[in-house]
Amino acid sequence: MNHWLFKSEPDTWGWADQLAKGAAGEEWHGVRNYQARNNMRAMKLGDQGFFYHSNIGKEIVGIVEVMAESAPDSTTDDPRWDCVTIRAVRAFSRPVSLDACKVQPGLEKMVLVNSPRLSVQPVSPEEWRIICAMGGVAP
Repeated sequence: MNHWLFKSEPDTWGWADQLAKGAAGEEWHGVRNYQARNNMRAMKLGDQGFFYHSNIGKEIVGIVEVMAESAPDSTTDDPRWDCVTIRAVRAFSRPVSLDACKVQPGLEKMVLVNSPRLSVQPVSPEEWRIICAMGGVAP
């Protein structure tokens, strides 16, 4: 299983919105960056990711799971853009801020720390373990 991080502005689509979708999940649509799109194309069923509130909060608040692999983005007719469907798995006991990630040993090479603008990014197994511990959930 691979791990990822999905960024969203919480005033547009936040953790509460994702939770409200329940088992049906939601398309992670609207991504218009080739690297982020390619990351979604690499995802497999059951891969998990962190749900990150960008701009407001700048913190990881929960874990999501890929429930449908990459398919055409339903919000555009442009065939270049794909998306996956994700569902909420569990909330963090303690949100993990970007500032906390920047000073946490073992996260120096994390994409979130070094390329914080990328909306869909990979997370290494060690980064996954560290952040889950910081958030108060089992990896």
